[in-house]
Amino acid sequence: MLFPANFLWGGAVAANQCEGAYNEGGKGLSIQDVLPHGLKSAPTAEPTPDNLKLKGIDFYHRYEEDLKLMAEMGFKVFRTSIAWSRIYPLGDEAEPNEQGLAFYEKLFATCHKYGMEPLVTISHYETPLHLARKYNGWASPQMIGFYEKYVRTIFDRYKGQVKYWLTFNEINSVLHSPFMSGGIVTPQEELSLSDLYQAIHHEFVASALATKIAHEIMPEAQVGCMILSMPTYPLTPNPDDIIKVMECDHFNDFFGDMHVRGEYPGYMKRYFRENGIKIKTTPAELALLKEHTVDFVSFSYYLSLCEGVEGEDIVGNFMGGKKNPYLQASEWGWPIDPQGLRYILNKFYDRWQKPLFIVENGLGAKDELVNDGQGGKTVQDDYRIRYMTEHLKQVAEAIEDGVPVMGYTSWGCIDLVSASTAQMSKRYGFIYVDRNDDGTGTLQRYPKQSFYWYKNVIASNGACL
Repeated sequence: MLFPANFLWGGAVAANQCEGAYNEGGKGLSIQDVLPHGLKSAPTAEPTPDNLKLKGIDFYHRYEEDLKLMAEMGFKVFRTSIAWSRIYPLGDEAEPNEQGLAFYEKLFATCHKYGMEPLVTISHYETPLHLARKYNGWASPQMIGFYEKYVRTIFDRYKGQVKYWLTFNEINSVLHSPFMSGGIVTPQEELSLSDLYQAIHHEFVASALATKIAHEIMPEAQVGCMILSMPTYPLTPNPDDIIKVMECDHFNDFFGDMHVRGEYPGYMKRYFRENGIKIKTTPAELALLKEHTVDFVSFSYYLSLCEGVEGEDIVGNFMGGKKNPYLQASEWGWPIDPQGLRYILNKFYDRWQKPLFIVENGLGAKDELVNDGQGGKTVQDDYRIRYMTEHLKQVAEAIEDGVPVMGYTSWGCIDLVSASTAQMSKRYGFIYVDRNDDGTGTLQRYPKQSFYWYKNVIASNGACL
């Protein structure tokens, strides 16, 4: 099977999970610097030594070495994020931090040196901590202005250097994790639905504003939204289960509808009405949403869900759902469903008629570093190769179905600290990083077997699958 000639093969990371150097180069604290145990724990008052993200994999100092390895695999594109608090350490200053701006300029120049196009997420779960604590993050309309200043700064600085931009990472995840996704310090159980959806509205306005500004400053650039995709199947043919799935889909489709269609859909207006949800909007904001829609839709895909009025709940999956009796699960309880990727590609294209970009997909697993028989070390990760082979075959099927897929960037192409669990042992990469959950390790890099497999996939443009 062959992929389009211009298909963008690559990999993805996030600044807060790989860079480290949390207090170097003038960087301010982000919300991740006080989340040592991932999604399920409360933030700490200050950074603590057990927070692996403070050091990450030291990408801040080792990016040249790492990008060279990615170039060896043949990457056409490298997805990363800009740490907002490297550019505006507090988030509400008048002037940006030149050291932070210079760092990313060097990073993007290195990408180009190795033949890779940067794909940059503007805000990837790393709201400046000051903005979270002083303004309650995206619950405040003032965030729109802070974000606007930030994007104008980076667009002016990196025009001509970055062609592909994403406004917010997995924007719909704010429904599940208001602090990590939206910098909202109000405890989730105390957050009213009106306050939550008002915060979401602020993000929509900011995203549309960023799209508008990008097209003005960089006419050649393309701007996408980024959605956590969760294809949902009915547990049974019971019509009650079908309606349950439709309602679950609405909560996620809503975020794409807003970015692509630019207006609040009827099903959400009904939900607001029936749940007493009131949000403040202005005619100018609604016009902005309608007039400045995205150029493409990007998304993460890790698993599918089942829903129904009965059934066994999945254990270990923070997104909920019922257990699918036909699927096996990863070591972290995530159902493995390659066909779900073809399904969601078709569903999204049928709905939005925009080019699609798979910007996260991969298998988190406990890898074992072993001798490679030639005096070095490697990881025999056949399980990862199987997982990704089956998923990429389904991407090819979707392309045959007529879906325009721009590219594929595997998640955590080099091992990094997990966002959901804050562990190193949940590894996704083609490159093993010698670092343990207790913070020990040399940080040395070792290509896994999947490194050479992916190199072959890219060299053959998918023909070897």
